Amino acid sequence: MQKRNRTVAVIGAGDFIGGEIAKKFASEGFTIFAGRRNGDKLAPLVKEIEAAGGEIHARSLDARKEEEITAFLNDADKHAPLEVCIFNIGANVNFPILETTERVFRKVWEMACYSGFLAGREAARLMMPRGEGNIFFTGATASLRGGSGYAAFASAKFGLRAVAQAMARELGPKNIHVAHLIIDSGVDTEWVRQRRIEALGPNALDDPDLLMPPASVAGAYWQLYQQPKSAWTFELEIRPFGEKW
Repeated sequence: MQKRNRTVAVIGAGDFIGGEIAKKFASEGFTIFAGRRNGDKLAPLVKEIEAAGGEIHARSLDARKEEEITAFLNDADKHAPLEVCIFNIGANVNFPILETTERVFRKVWEMACYSGFLAGREAARLMMPRGEGNIFFTGATASLRGGSGYAAFASAKFGLRAVAQAMARELGPKNIHVAHLIIDSGVDTEWVRQRRIEALGPNALDDPDLLMPPASVAGAYWQLYQQPKSAWTFELEIRPFGEKW
C-alpha cells in the first residue's frame, strides 16, 4: 500500500456504500476520517481497515449540526490535507403524501440536503486556499424524478443535486472537482433485499444482477477521483446492466 499524506472524509460511513468507499480509499493509502450518527457502529470498519494496514479515524457525527461538521472536517484537514470529501447520507423513506408529516419532510430534507450543503461548504472552505480538492455527493434515482410516495426524499435529493451543481460551476474553475453520483438502482444491502421481497415476493432476489454491490459504487468514486482536470465529470449515473431505465 502506497502511503499518501492526504485524508478522505466519508460523511455517512454506513455498513455498505460508505464503508466500501472508506475501504477503497484506505487501500490506496489515504487516511480515512469516517463519521456516522452512531459512531460505535464503525468498530467493524475500523478493525477491517486497520487489519489491512490502513489508517482510519472514526467518530459519531450528526451531519445536520454545523458545529459537528466543521469540527469533523477541520480535524481531518489538520491530520493531513483534506483531499476528498464524500457526502453519502441517504434518508430514503416512502410515505403516501397524506401520511408525510411536517416532521418527516423536514428531517429528510435536513439529512439529505441541508447537511450536504454544510459538508460541501466546509470542505470547500478548507480546499480553496490550496486551490485543489474533490467534493463528491451521493445521489439516487430520486435525484431526477419524484416517484409515488417519495415527495420528501425526492425533494431533498433534487435539492442536493442543485447544491452540487451550483458548487461545481463555482468551484470547478478554482481547481476543485465537484461531482454528483446518481445510483439508479437498488444497492445490495439487507434493507433493500427485505424491501424487494416485501414488494415483489419471494422470487424478487432470483436475479442477482439487478442489485448493485456497494463495492461497485466505491469503485465509481475512485474513478471520479482519478479523472484528469481536463476531463472532469460533474454527474455520473450508474446502474447494473440488467436495470431498466
